[in-house]
Amino acid sequence: MMVRCCCTPMGLAVFAALLLCARASQGDKEPVYRDCVKQCARTNCTGAKLRGFQSAQPPYMVLTGWTCRDDCRYQCMWTTVGLYQAEGYRVPQFHGKWPFVRFLCFEEPASALASLLNGLACLLMLLRYRSAVPRQCPMYQTVTAFSLVSLNAWFWSTVFHTRDTYLTEKMDYFCASAVILYSIYLCCVRTLGLRRPGVSSIVGVLLILAFTSHVSYLTFVSFDYGYNMAANATIGMVNLLWWLGWCWQNRRTLLYWWKCGAVVVLLHGLALLELLDFPPLFWVLDAHAAWHLGTVPVHFLFYSFLIDDSLHLLNTEKAGVKLD
Repeated sequence: MMVRCCCTPMGLAVFAALLLCARASQGDKEPVYRDCVKQCARTNCTGAKLRGFQSAQPPYMVLTGWTCRDDCRYQCMWTTVGLYQAEGYRVPQFHGKWPFVRFLCFEEPASALASLLNGLACLLMLLRYRSAVPRQCPMYQTVTAFSLVSLNAWFWSTVFHTRDTYLTEKMDYFCASAVILYSIYLCCVRTLGLRRPGVSSIVGVLLILAFTSHVSYLTFVSFDYGYNMAANATIGMVNLLWWLGWCWQNRRTLLYWWKCGAVVVLLHGLALLELLDFPPLFWVLDAHAAWHLGTVPVHFLFYSFLIDDSLHLLNTEKAGVKLD
């Protein structure tokens, strides 16, 4: 499976293990698969046959960019899978991914649905946050911006799992990195920036420079999956330890601290599902989809923490007490 860091980063050790899995893609190396694709393209993707394919193609397939050659790859993938199973071999991966049954135009239906559900949960809780927390709250703008960055990432995650192309893959990776970096900024503003605004400004500039450098390297130098995972995992671990340290420090003064602690532990724990790399159940549900499905309810707990904390800060500010 091609490993992706989608908004919930995990530790370096986990991603190093995942990287070993990501390198193997036996199915598309098989001569039977390659010959099948060549023969199919030669037979069906030229002349009258191609025009017939295009005229019979449903509009949703056209809009999502499915081509005749893509269809050949899909059909030949299942031919190869059938041969592997007939010989008693383990199901292979193709182009870095497990074989999935295509539903309408969705390449990975379960992951696409899970990403969509995460986006909807994020949107619902953002609306709830904005209705529950006054604009004058010190964290209002920062939380709103974080939510918009997250929504953008889940949108591209949904698009990528719907249709894997050069553009959608890059947008999925880059937008996930943006969420991870903005998580650091959110944490910095909450733990340091309310008392020392200059600190969060400096950190914000550094994070923007880091994101620009990260995207530039992956775009113009080398799209290195190992480097991308290591970078995201490192920032993710910093975020994890920073939040947990803050929770421990405030465990006696903030009754809702456990919500934040539970969220960061759950997110990183759920990422361990990626280690359970297995052929999709019913050719639909794989470990990556299970991971994303597991993160859906976490949004509700996280925004519950953000609402409680924002109201606490607002009341503290009104009372003239030093912000904690």
